[in-house]
Amino acid sequence: MSPLSLGAAVGLDFLLGDPRWLPHPVRWIGSLIALLEKLLHPSYRSRAREFISGMMLCALVLAITAGTGFLLVESARLLSPYAVLAVEAIIGFYCLSARSLASEANLVRKHLSQGDLSAARHAVSMIVGRDTANMNEHEIARATVETVAENITDGIVSPLFYLALGGPVAALAFKSVSTMDSMIGYRNDRYRHFGTCAARLDDILNFIPARLAGFIMIPLTTAVSGKNLPNSLQTIYRDRKKHPSPNSAHSEAAMAGALDIELGGEATYNGRISRKPRLNEGGRQPVMRDIADTVTIAYGTALLSAICAISAVIVSGRSIL
Repeated sequence: MSPLSLGAAVGLDFLLGDPRWLPHPVRWIGSLIALLEKLLHPSYRSRAREFISGMMLCALVLAITAGTGFLLVESARLLSPYAVLAVEAIIGFYCLSARSLASEANLVRKHLSQGDLSAARHAVSMIVGRDTANMNEHEIARATVETVAENITDGIVSPLFYLALGGPVAALAFKSVSTMDSMIGYRNDRYRHFGTCAARLDDILNFIPARLAGFIMIPLTTAVSGKNLPNSLQTIYRDRKKHPSPNSAHSEAAMAGALDIELGGEATYNGRISRKPRLNEGGRQPVMRDIADTVTIAYGTALLSAICAISAVIVSGRSIL
């Protein structure tokens, strides 16, 4: 991927985000996963059968997604360098989600600022999997901050990492794994074994980006934005391993420390209470203004990550086009 196409992808994401009227490949990937799940999820349940079927689904989704990206880029290459630039920029734009993440969070904040808890609960239900019907303002703010913080890795740093490392095909492959994990990577009765491959692939692909986000990108942005840099670093160092996921706590802990708030704790999923480890335990409860600060840090992290990714592409010696 060229520096120009990567820069254009970031610019498009900042400018457009994810308009609902615009067709999005992630929705197509989601439809593909749902179709393959119907075809491959075994009717006769056994650990080995479910695990192998899940591996087959992962292999097919990866092959179809990456193969489609490869064909698009190579077809554009037959036309002109400018066609390649356009295709790479569009694919890169679709893999990034800084603007859409910020827009969803700002919608929650808007409803809270208007005192409309019902609308805020509905807005936050669009971006979290937990029950939102009885949330108070603090719980709504915490859920929003946690989601934005976690998705700084999935939606910003990881896609930029793979765009710089392997171009649009690698980024599309990452996006397909991330989508599989969000759909079937659960530890419930249906997906415990069927979704294992997707969940472990997601852990592997996010391993380096999560640490780049937590230890470098978020703290540096925190310093520039005037938040608590020492506490951000202290919290990620202390709390990064508390989450069941090997990656999720990195960006969340860095954010919790930066804003001096406590994240984690109780949340309700399908009527059942889940108790997550507390990050920056003893910090104050999140409030509405923390959503705005989280969005600022997310944008700053996206800009810093983009600069690093473009610089890496330039250093690698790839041409401007």
